[in-house]
Amino acid sequence: MWLSPEEVLLANALWVTERANPFFVLQRRKGHGRGGGLTGLLVGTLDVVLDSSARVAPYRILHQTQDSQVYWNIACGTSRKEITEHWEWLELNLLQTLSVFENEDDVTTFVKGKVQGILAEENKNKEVKEDEDSGKFKEAELKMRKLFGMPEVEKLVNYYSCSYWKGRVPWQGWIYLSVNHLCFYSFLLGKEVKLVIRWVDVTQLEKNATLLFPECIKVSTRDQEHYLSMFLNISETFKLMEQLANIAMRQLLDNEGFSEDKYLPKLRKSLKNVSMLKRDLDARAKSERYRSMFQLPKDERLDGHTECTLWTPFNKMHIMGQMFVSNNYICFASKEEDVCNLIIPLREVTIVEKADSSSVLPSPLSISTKNKMTFLFANLKDRDFLVQRISDFLQRTPSRRRSIKEELQNSKCIESEVLLEQRKVSSPSPSTPSPGVILDNTETAPTTTRALMTIFRKEPTEELSPKMAKEKMKEESWNIHFFEFGRGVCMYRTSKTRDLVLKGMPESLRGELWLLFSGALNEMVTHPGYYSELVQESMGKYNLATEEIERDLHRSMPEHPAFQNEMGIAALRRVLTAYAFRNPNIGYCQAMNIVTSVLLLYCNEEEAFWLLIALCERMLPDYYNTRVVGALVDQGVFEDLTREHLPLLYEWMQELGVISTISLSWFLTLFLSVMPFESAVVVVDCFFYEGIKVIFQVSLAVLEANMEKLLNCSDEGEAMTILGRYLDNVCNKQCTTPPIPHLHALLTNGDDLPQQIDIFELIKSSYEKFGSIRADAIEQMRFKQRLKVIQSLEDTAKRSVVRAILTETAFSIEELEELYLLFKAKHLMSCYWGGSSSAAERHDLSQPYLEQYRIDSEQFQELFVALSPWTCGPHSQALAGRMFRLLDQNRDSLISFKEFITGLSGMYHGDLVEKLKLLYRLHLPPALWPEEESALEATQYFTEDPLADVSHDAATGVEVTGQPVQDRAGNGNVKQKKDDKTGSQDYRYHLRLWAREKENPKDNIKELTKMNQEQFIEMCKTLYNMFSEDPAEGELYHAIATVATLLLQIGEVGKQFSSPMSRRSNEMGDHKGLGIQSKEGVSAPEEAKADVAQTNVKADYESDVLSDTLKTQMERMKLAECVATRRETSTVQSLTDEEVRDDTSMSSYSMVSSGSLLCEDISEDTVLVGCEQTAAVQGRPSAIDLDWSISFEQILASVLTEPALVGFFEKRVDVRPKIAKCKSQRVMERQVSSSSDQELSPTSS
Repeated sequence: MWLSPEEVLLANALWVTERANPFFVLQRRKGHGRGGGLTGLLVGTLDVVLDSSARVAPYRILHQTQDSQVYWNIACGTSRKEITEHWEWLELNLLQTLSVFENEDDVTTFVKGKVQGILAEENKNKEVKEDEDSGKFKEAELKMRKLFGMPEVEKLVNYYSCSYWKGRVPWQGWIYLSVNHLCFYSFLLGKEVKLVIRWVDVTQLEKNATLLFPECIKVSTRDQEHYLSMFLNISETFKLMEQLANIAMRQLLDNEGFSEDKYLPKLRKSLKNVSMLKRDLDARAKSERYRSMFQLPKDERLDGHTECTLWTPFNKMHIMGQMFVSNNYICFASKEEDVCNLIIPLREVTIVEKADSSSVLPSPLSISTKNKMTFLFANLKDRDFLVQRISDFLQRTPSRRRSIKEELQNSKCIESEVLLEQRKVSSPSPSTPSPGVILDNTETAPTTTRALMTIFRKEPTEELSPKMAKEKMKEESWNIHFFEFGRGVCMYRTSKTRDLVLKGMPESLRGELWLLFSGALNEMVTHPGYYSELVQESMGKYNLATEEIERDLHRSMPEHPAFQNEMGIAALRRVLTAYAFRNPNIGYCQAMNIVTSVLLLYCNEEEAFWLLIALCERMLPDYYNTRVVGALVDQGVFEDLTREHLPLLYEWMQELGVISTISLSWFLTLFLSVMPFESAVVVVDCFFYEGIKVIFQVSLAVLEANMEKLLNCSDEGEAMTILGRYLDNVCNKQCTTPPIPHLHALLTNGDDLPQQIDIFELIKSSYEKFGSIRADAIEQMRFKQRLKVIQSLEDTAKRSVVRAILTETAFSIEELEELYLLFKAKHLMSCYWGGSSSAAERHDLSQPYLEQYRIDSEQFQELFVALSPWTCGPHSQALAGRMFRLLDQNRDSLISFKEFITGLSGMYHGDLVEKLKLLYRLHLPPALWPEEESALEATQYFTEDPLADVSHDAATGVEVTGQPVQDRAGNGNVKQKKDDKTGSQDYRYHLRLWAREKENPKDNIKELTKMNQEQFIEMCKTLYNMFSEDPAEGELYHAIATVATLLLQIGEVGKQFSSPMSRRSNEMGDHKGLGIQSKEGVSAPEEAKADVAQTNVKADYESDVLSDTLKTQMERMKLAECVATRRETSTVQSLTDEEVRDDTSMSSYSMVSSGSLLCEDISEDTVLVGCEQTAAVQGRPSAIDLDWSISFEQILASVLTEPALVGFFEKRVDVRPKIAKCKSQRVMERQVSSSSDQELSPTSS
């Protein structure tokens, strides 16, 4: 490429001059290309170690003048072809012009101006991006693609200098981290090492330090472990690797691939050598931490943060911390944990103003809200820019927003507008409607406008009991807190807030506080009416999720009065169904009904709906899906925490296998299914405030409290009994309502009364002993476990697929597993680099494991060519397309693994008859040429007996629709074409078809339809190409020539006795296009005798012609192979288009049927079989002989007469070498000696 002219002082240092003229010099970098010796090896090593090769292209052109010692670099190139084009352009366009100049300075000025003009013209034609990657980074990306054979769609994120430990030897080089791959390259003294690992194959990624590997990163796959060390910034590298591995796991989990953020905020200062993708991933990581810290919606993106102080009126202090600004919120977090956190929604902001600076308050900023609260920030470094950013976000925020207080008051009115089906309330409450129930006259369906607890609450007999007094004190404490720290979203959240939460939330405020601390309130306020719309949309619709919901409705807290009548059940049904329609990926999962029923006790329907969203999508990610991945991940985290905090108990519990049994039920239902309701709801209070760490703390506290008993257990059942008895007796002594009977029966024996445990004491103990657990440490553990869990699930899926298909194929378990991995790898590669169908179509998670991964025709052809035992050279692609169409039974242009194995197993493990039958079908519709069928063949299909079509389709296993074979593109995409003629099918045809489907007959030879002349010729061509690489090719060619001659004679004779065809010929009369003419004046019997005699003569002639033709073509093919071998050994050069065409024509089958090819496709020495002698001499093909046909029985009988053909089809072929070769094409690690020319051919990954 052309470069802006740069001055070069030492032109010959580390460079070799290859061409020169008075004004320009073309140079090659030492260590690149041919020669170089020891100096070249040293330069190549230094380029890799010092990353010079990323900055310095291997070729360059310098401008020079005779008397000047200064050179100007004006062009560079990554290949000889590219630099040669620039050199030739200079010689052609500038050399004569420059010789006219007398002054050398004028020459240099002209050359520099010309090159800059070329660059300006190139830049004008390109779209100039404001945030382009740096030149050095682009060169590194090009180098990565060249070294590892990556396409342009594979984006490099960043690259780092490091060492790769191969054995005990460190190889210094560069690691390239792309979106889908981890790549390493090293070149040291003529030896190169390459490593390519897909992120989806990574099973473990950890940073550790040992004596052998100091401060290294270990990357583990299923096959081996790789160690990388000597990083300049190991923390940054490891974080980036974590992010990329997480993206890959997300793709395996739910098809959510990586897409660039088009709205990435612009940097005020450009960062050198940092790609846009690296910035994107860094911004995502920061936004994720920001959302997690303040419980914000999932679509909130952090714009920036800055250090500042916040004036807190409750203690009259300036607190140091950081201000975070996003598109909808301004947040503050103190440096010391739990001192003060603040969330200010921009929808609540009324005034943002800069106050006067002073020595006490430098650069202050005042923010006022609708509820008359004012927040004062100070010590802002760039206050003007911050105010401008906040103003920009405020302008984008809709002005018409209601306050939090108004929203809380009016949100209940939204519920009354929901249209619901009519139901009759049967409630244990008095017959008069409760204040919380509204009867709509239009639908007369009950809708709760307040929490179910307030409707179905049994008031205690003593109004001023100690428990009621305690409850009143709690309410008063919270009211005082609201007065001092604010109420609603803009509340100052301090350590006092957490203390109040740990002491228990009052029941009257529990719903409001859950909405506030979970962040669900923000989403509910910004989406008014959303729940009502979902309820109306889902009303009356049924699917798998609604069936499961109906099944579990009456299992949801049946012991509570609220769910012993239709009102509570209907409310639960509406919330669960609305969420299933909102998030069909989750739909409905067991345990969601238990959690939602508790939410409905303290919130109205809409509030419970938004709390469920916060729970499923933010606070417990991936918990409630078909594979409960999130719960399994946290189960692994819990095991790690147990090993860290309770090591003795961990080892014993692992032997018993208890941890994996207990944790799922504890985590999925937040202890609601294992503790009494009054106690578990206190744990839920803390969970909504602190997050998942509370669940881990309480779980560890339960194990620690029972450690002595658990260590004395002898089996898993005894340990479960101890823990179940303990949790059943956790009580809430402050509860004002009568205790609700627990579903779990008390596991006590005799008169041994269990000791009751106060839930508040248990939570207090958990904070005292395990409060050091941090949220960021949990996230780190989650990442480690997520890799392990998802890869374990993938292995389980692989074993399930292999078990399901094992009985239907002769492949071994190991071979099926290897084939499954190749099939999956091809699918994933298409997801990375595009394909003819979307990733969602190819990977349907709702399907069984056997049908989840699917590939389209392009990927199938690549696998077929690599794995098929029938190697047909250039003809393999066509054969692969036919096999794809034959296997694609449902016509969705996608092949599942089961269909793929079915086709492959037929080629490898079928007997002679089965292999011939498969080959026969590959040359019948729909497998053969649907896009190239002639009008003659279409006419034949229209006029054939419909029952024959049924027989054919039943044999091939293809679904019949009563229409003719439809056109299909080469890539497998269906292109349906309607024809008026196909619409008028006899109803008897459909009855016959239905009868055939009901009978489900076995596939036998007699049900295969006959093959016409053109199809037979195509099969001969396939066999010819199939034998071209066999050691006994000469004997096979002779055998197929003999068989083809015999079958052609049989077809010619047989057509004379085909009465249906003869009748149809007489009915059609004289049709020039069909080439069928009746002879006048000759009776039918005499004509038949004459035709038979003529056919015998013609058949003898064709037999001789065929034999001579095949022999001649085989000799030509062998001669061509010898010539090609000599050419390859003498010199390597690319073939021109004409040479390729010549080579293809010599290796193709020369005996073709008349009419099977177009005139221009037939060479002069090609003999047309099945036509008149005159037509063969003239070289003009006549029309296809529609009466000529051959059956599978005739082909089989003919093949059995040739031992060479029988031996070829009965020969057993091992698939393992093909699998090994296919795996070697995507090399994971490779060490080769460097050739003299270091221009490497792309290596498929």
